[in-house]
Amino acid sequence: MGRAPGALPQRGRSAGESVPPTARGRYTRGVMAASVPPEQNREWEEEFAAAARRPLRQRFRYAFIRTYKPVLDDARFRAFSTTREYREWCEQNLPSWLGYGREV
Repeated sequence: MGRAPGALPQRGRSAGESVPPTARGRYTRGVMAASVPPEQNREWEEEFAAAARRPLRQRFRYAFIRTYKPVLDDARFRAFSTTREYREWCEQNLPSWLGYGREV
């Protein structure tokens, strides 16, 4: 049994295995169909199609957003002898919202 052209394989299923009756029609391309209005789904598909038509260089330029991280970006590099030393430095020097401390 083959897939339709462009169809994505289903995770955790072999090629010939059928979808359980309770799951049929509930998922569309990995997103629950009931949770996304059809007009929103169409809009996303149009945006994805437009992005796919862009040259690869342009797609890479827009794919990564450079965000300044206080303290972390202020030095070219830092080296620590142990993970413990690194974690202590993070807790003492980095803002908690960066998520590098033991408690956020």
